[in-house]
Amino acid sequence: MDTTDDARARIDTTVAHPARRYNYWLGGKDHFAADRASGDAIAAAMPGVKLMAVENRAFMGRAVRYLAEQGIRQFLDIGTGIPAPNNTHEIAQAVDPASRVVYVDNDPIVLTHARALLTSAPGGMNAYIDGDLREPDAILKHPDLTGTLDLSKPVGLLLVAVLHFIREDEHPQEIVDKLTAALAPGSYLVASHATWEFLPDEVIERLSANNADGRFQARTSARFAELLSAFELVEPGIESVAYWHAADVPGPRPPAEEVACYGAVARIR
Repeated sequence: MDTTDDARARIDTTVAHPARRYNYWLGGKDHFAADRASGDAIAAAMPGVKLMAVENRAFMGRAVRYLAEQGIRQFLDIGTGIPAPNNTHEIAQAVDPASRVVYVDNDPIVLTHARALLTSAPGGMNAYIDGDLREPDAILKHPDLTGTLDLSKPVGLLLVAVLHFIREDEHPQEIVDKLTAALAPGSYLVASHATWEFLPDEVIERLSANNADGRFQARTSARFAELLSAFELVEPGIESVAYWHAADVPGPRPPAEEVACYGAVARIR
């Protein structure tokens, strides 16, 4: 059985998955009834969630471009999600076609789209790892990572809209520290994280009812800052994803309270 067949065999269409739900909110087509039902229930409790998905995606694009303009030519994107316009390699390789990107995700439907992610610009290189952020050692030791990235040189690590799926009992700080400790000086971390701190209690109660397994872990700006405390934040520091380096974005910016997602870029000391 080839990799694509194996991935298809592992897809459970009866259980919502964050990558497919995110794809639904972005207006994609790679989702199932369970993903749509879950996405609609969350959107009913928190109408701004679709806007959050769109603004988070745009933040990622600006952050990758910023890193590429700082000279970063290697990227490790964990929690890739289903391919959509302006993937990490497309943005990075538009700046320098020789850029190298490793994608990591644990949704088998993303693996079925790996060929789209692996279409690199001439001179560059892309790889895809079927892996889980909760197992950082397996990611760092994977031959497709070590064969694509040179960890003795700076890397841009992307943890975009994925840390909020790591519960506190799964030790998110240890995961972040282990990944960043493996990277060379001059590397960067890009992270974004959903928050409920702007929401009224009744909305949080409805969202909690849709999070019975506790898999989603919203955090405050203070807790997000703790996870990044070992790093040197790039100005303006922790900011709404709608506002981070968005001065040149056309049109008015939505209220940070409506987007309810923080983003940051940090230098790894």
